[in-house]
Amino acid sequence: MLRWGIIGCGKIANHFANDLKLVAGHHLQAVASRSAEKADAFATEHQASSAYGSYISLLEDSEVDVVYIATPHNSHMEWAITGMQHGKHVLCEKPLAVNSSQAEAMVAASRTYKVFLMEALWSRFNPSIKAAKQKCDEGELGEILHLYSEFSFQSNHPATSRLLNIDLAGGALLDVGIYPVFLSYLLMGYPEDIKVVAELGPTGVDVQASISLRYAASQASLFCGLKCDVENHSVISGTKGRIIIPQRWHEAQGYIEKKVGSEDVIHTLPTLGRGYTYEIEEVGNCISKGWLESPDWSHKDSLQVGRILDELRRQVGLVYPFE
Repeated sequence: MLRWGIIGCGKIANHFANDLKLVAGHHLQAVASRSAEKADAFATEHQASSAYGSYISLLEDSEVDVVYIATPHNSHMEWAITGMQHGKHVLCEKPLAVNSSQAEAMVAASRTYKVFLMEALWSRFNPSIKAAKQKCDEGELGEILHLYSEFSFQSNHPATSRLLNIDLAGGALLDVGIYPVFLSYLLMGYPEDIKVVAELGPTGVDVQASISLRYAASQASLFCGLKCDVENHSVISGTKGRIIIPQRWHEAQGYIEKKVGSEDVIHTLPTLGRGYTYEIEEVGNCISKGWLESPDWSHKDSLQVGRILDELRRQVGLVYPFE
């Protein structure tokens, strides 16, 4: 039985805790919030064995094996490294860190303290996305020439919300832009050229961005935003056909395969729970084997995506006050 602790009791942590109940061999041991009342309520709802009003108290709990960090971006590095110093394995919400320098320090801590560390890029383990990647890798679409991917929604959050707060590393790129960037990296690797056109909002963070990534023989056209609703789909196009991952592609329940000269094939792949179940299984599998990282979403993968995001922010001119 792998005993989990959750740091941060917000919306994503709630989804994660619900899915944790669906995975055999995993138990929610403890939860922590800066508010003891919030931690108690979360623990009651999700049948956690312990609740703490401070993060450090959870990390000092010897009954916790692995920690899921679901705090705002700006504190990922602090609590991930502190957790690893306490001997805890760590699954940290995406982005792994605010910048690649922070991510490098986290990876170094994983190796120093010999504990598992993975960025919680749950879409990497989604059955539809895994199947799409496999078809691309096996040449089912021929040579991949173009990827279109978007993730944007109309946010009605106040300026003080985490999404728009520059002190909490808010903005579209780190919160939702990471998804299309990740998909491009997953399918085509690190780009040869990176370009972005973005809009900064009143709070100083990016609110929408159009991204162009160029590879030796292919391109990616990506969009992310917090101002408007879009289809939130992805299209992978090759010389022999294309794959459409319909909305909301990052939590896909299937995909459409369009081959040249063939009828369309609709693949239905419903997820277990919301889909966090698959990254939970991956963490358990890796820890059981004594691995410090996942072969399917490695430390290198997180660092490479982090470097792309660094370059996008550099071009936009977005620097957080604490950097």
